[in-house]
Parts: sequence; C-alpha cells; structure tokens
Amino acid sequence: MAAELTDDQRQALRTRYRAERDKRLRPDGNEQYQEPSGRYANLMDDTYTPVAPREPLHTDVNVVIVGAGFAGLVTGARLRQAGITDVRLIDKAGDVGGVWYWNRYPGAMCDTAAMIYLPLMEEVGTVPSAKYVPAPEIQAHARRIAETFGLYDDALLSTGISSIEWREEAGRYEVRTDRGDVLMARYVCMGTGPLHRPKLPGIPGLHSFAGHAFHTSRWDWAYTGGEPVRAEMSNLRDKRVGIIGTGATAVQCIPHLSRWAKELLVFQRTPSAIDERNNHPIDPEWFAGLEPGWQRKWMMNFTVLQTMGFAEEDLVKDGWTDISQRIRDRMITLVQAGGTPGPDTLLRAYEDSDDEKMSEIRARVDTIVGDSRTAEALKPWYRQLCKRPCFHDEYLQSFNNPNTRLVDTDGKGVERIDETGVWVGGTHHPIDVLVIASGFEVGTTYERRSGYDVAGRNGLMLSEKWADGMRSLHGMHVHGFPNLFILGFSQAANQIANVPQNYVENGLAIADVIRRSEDSGAHLVEPTLEAEEQWIEFILGSVRALRGNPDCTPGYYNNEGKPMGDREQLNGAGHPGGPVAFFDHLEKWRTSGDFAGLAFG
Repeated sequence: MAAELTDDQRQALRTRYRAERDKRLRPDGNEQYQEPSGRYANLMDDTYTPVAPREPLHTDVNVVIVGAGFAGLVTGARLRQAGITDVRLIDKAGDVGGVWYWNRYPGAMCDTAAMIYLPLMEEVGTVPSAKYVPAPEIQAHARRIAETFGLYDDALLSTGISSIEWREEAGRYEVRTDRGDVLMARYVCMGTGPLHRPKLPGIPGLHSFAGHAFHTSRWDWAYTGGEPVRAEMSNLRDKRVGIIGTGATAVQCIPHLSRWAKELLVFQRTPSAIDERNNHPIDPEWFAGLEPGWQRKWMMNFTVLQTMGFAEEDLVKDGWTDISQRIRDRMITLVQAGGTPGPDTLLRAYEDSDDEKMSEIRARVDTIVGDSRTAEALKPWYRQLCKRPCFHDEYLQSFNNPNTRLVDTDGKGVERIDETGVWVGGTHHPIDVLVIASGFEVGTTYERRSGYDVAGRNGLMLSEKWADGMRSLHGMHVHGFPNLFILGFSQAANQIANVPQNYVENGLAIADVIRRSEDSGAHLVEPTLEAEEQWIEFILGSVRALRGNPDCTPGYYNNEGKPMGDREQLNGAGHPGGPVAFFDHLEKWRTSGDFAGLAFG
C-alpha cells in the first residue's frame, strides 16, 4: 500500500489530472466515432455462423424477446419458470450469448468474477473453472441456459428486427424481421443490450489502409491463425501488427499479439488503469458445498460492498470492492477524527482513497515495465472510476518483450492512416496488419444501436418519446407503449460493475407482471403517465457527480467529457440510493402484488 499523500501531493494530482483531461477533450464527443462502412461494412454482419435458409414465419406468439444475450436469456428463463411457455427469442447472431457471441478475440475474458457474473448458475448447474472465466466458457453458459429452459425450441437466430408496431385493434405488436417473418406478439421484451454494435474511430484515412484490417469484435482467425481457446496465431510471425486502442479489449488481446507477432505497435491515446487480476481455479468440492440461494447472496454482497455499504465479509474480494471499502474505511476514520458525517466528508474520503489507490496502480507500472519512458507513458493520470478499471497480470509485462513497442500519442490520438501505416505526431509507422480495438457504441440512441424503432399507441415512435431523454417507470415500462418491457439498467439500478444482476432482477419483475396480466385476463399492461413522471422526478436526483468530475479524462463513463445535458442526465440516471436500494425497491414492488403505477386492462 502506498504511503499517505500530503496535501501538496494531492493538489499536484488535481493539477495533473486536469491537464491530462484537457489534452483529450474533443468538441465532437461521441460523434468522433463513425458508422461501419466501405471495407468495414461487414462489422454489422455475422461472420461466425452461416445463415441457414428457411421459410418466413407468419404466426401469433405470446412473448417476443429481442436479443439472446444474458438479458433475453434470463428473462426467457424467468418466464418459463412462471409458466409462460409461448416465448420466442430473436437475435441477429447465429447463436445465443450476446456480446459473448461476438467477442472472440484472443484473451477475451470477463473482468467480473464468474460467481456473480454468470446468471442462473444454480438453475443450470454450471461450475466455473476459475474466478474469472474466458469468453468461450461464458458463451457455453449462455447456451446451457437456452438448453435448460427450452429457449432454442422456437428461437429465430440469424434474424434481425426490421420493425415493431403496436396494433391497437389486435392488442398486439406486429414484429417484422429481415427474413420476411411477421409475428403478432402480445408482449415484447427488448433485451438488445449496451454492447453489441461495433464503433470505428473517426481517424482520417482509416479506409485507405491497403494491408489487412479488422475489428476486435469480428476477429479474423482465418488470417491470424489459431482459434479463441488456444490463440496460436502463427500466421503473424512475419507480420508487423498495429493495434489502435488500449481499453479493456486491447488489454486482454495485446499479450497474445505480443506473443506471436513479428512486431507489435500499440497506439495509445489514454492508458488504462491496470490492477492485479490474481485469477485462480475454483475448487469443485468447495463449490458443491455452497448452500442453495448462494448466488443471489453473493451478488448482493458484491453490490453492497461495491457501493460502499457494510457487510460482515467480502465474498468476492476483487478490485471493485477494494476501492469502495477503502472509501468506507476512510469515511469512518474521518468521522472518528471529528469530521461531520455528510457529503463533504464523503467527498474527502473518496478523494483520499482514490488518490492512494491510483498512486499504487502507477507505482505498479514502475515495478513491472523495464523501460522508464514506456512505463511513464503507461501510467493513468485520472481517478479510478473515470474509466472502466482493468485487471490483468500479463498486459504491462508485454511491453518488456523486444517485439512490442508503445506508440504514445500524448492524448491526441492517431493523426491519420495511409496505405502503408499509421501517422502519429508527424512520424510514420509502417504496419502489415491493423487491429481496431475501439469497442462498442455506448451513449448513442437505442434505435441506432438496435437497428430498428418501435411504434406505440397512435403511431408514436419510441425515438420520438425519448428524443429529449429516456422516460420510463423503473427503466422497464413506458407510457404509450403497452406490453413493452425494456431490459437494461438506465433509470433503474445502474449496476455497471455486474451488468447481469440488472437482468436477473428485471427478469423476475417482468415475469411476475406478465403472469399477473395473464391471470387477470387483462392481457394489457402499461404504466400511467403520472407514475412515469413521478419516477423521473425521483431518479433525477441520482445523477452522480462523478460523471461531470473535472478530474476525469474523457470516456463513455462521462459522455466523452462533454457536459451532461437534460437528455444525458435522463439516460444516465438511476435510483438515488444506488443499486442495492433499487433492487430492494423492485423486490418489494413485485412481491406486493399491487404493481403500483401499472394499469392492467
């Protein structure tokens, strides 16, 4: 643990953080990324599974679930458990798994512990191989959910949604697909997720590169050699590889590229904060001894601690809970020293703990990376939660390999790309292969990410309803859109450290609402306008100061550094009490049987 910082050292950090932020501020914000087109147009295609021909389907269905990632799978499972059997999954991918279907890059792994990340483990009998598991194991778990609950039976995979329109006279949504299907669905659940539409950096000349190029979300194993499990990319032994991006994806795949490429150039705008992962196998005997109900207990324990609550023990014990416990402990120390409990003392506790933690992370770089200039460039100068924290025990070590070189852009990003390579600061870097690790779209409109819009009552489009920001009850129900359910975390828990927990809790609530609707013979459920407005007024107090923190470098956590307008605040808001308070609220709401705010008709 680093020594406690002096006031002068803390002030120096404020100054350095803001200077590093200012280097990276851009007037275009999220608009700096571009639509996949030209040679990258296939980024929107499924390059992993051939599309099997079939006849268009014209039928009625009780529930259509859009998306076969964990959001759709968990909701489908909960519906089946509630006795709702007529359920169809629809997904443009050739199999279930969502982001874990698309993510097949070398080293792909979840940075949230498997014990809490993999939903419905007790129900399907999954035993994780390790604390953190690789992508193929995560997708295998997704397939196991689909198999256990019979969700493959009526699924329409390799199928994209074209339109969803409410038909008042029928009391159903008309769901059309790009395969010519027309489904009349009583209920529609939208589980398209936040991470599935690849984004491209708006770098001049990106399309002019004459060598081989691909995005990490569509890893070209045919070109590199190898496959996701073993990642023996022998075809790169004579290649100069350039990778743009140093976020969570790049952190995981760079060690593998470094192992196989003749030369690897890592183009960096902003370094990630790299803490220890300390992965280890799960003992099957220990796992078998867990008491029933253990997973929800573990999920809630993580969420309590990760949001600075109190628990008798830390079951997960990772980097997420570490920082929060530091803040909590520092808060106690400050109060015991005479401080007054309240926002000012909490802010001081947060700043003190964060300063010390980030100093430790920067010091770790010096202990691992041999070249002092490279080590200095790899140090993150911002608060830990400004960007998604990363945990890895091989990434920093890769820069000690003689074939691997960091090309730091000093916050400016890549200047341009030409036919033979990449320009940074007036210097040309020739490469044979370009790997784009720019991630997925976050913060864009739902209709852009999903590829379709929804028409509700009187032809009102959901994009029109949300033109000035999302409006909902519990983030799930929207006035004017009967029988429509949104699966996400905005205007709800906003549990971003363990996204599947949002779906676990939402899925239970949605299944109960539909069960109530079916049992009552109503078959129609919609939030009242009053309930929607009251919820919006309530949650607007939850927009966290971190999103506008002047010490934060731009990223998708803070709207790429641009001020949060009304729209962004609505889209980013959650329960004022945090995830634990929302999950508790939702549990009481759904089990009361009243479903306050919903009208059944």
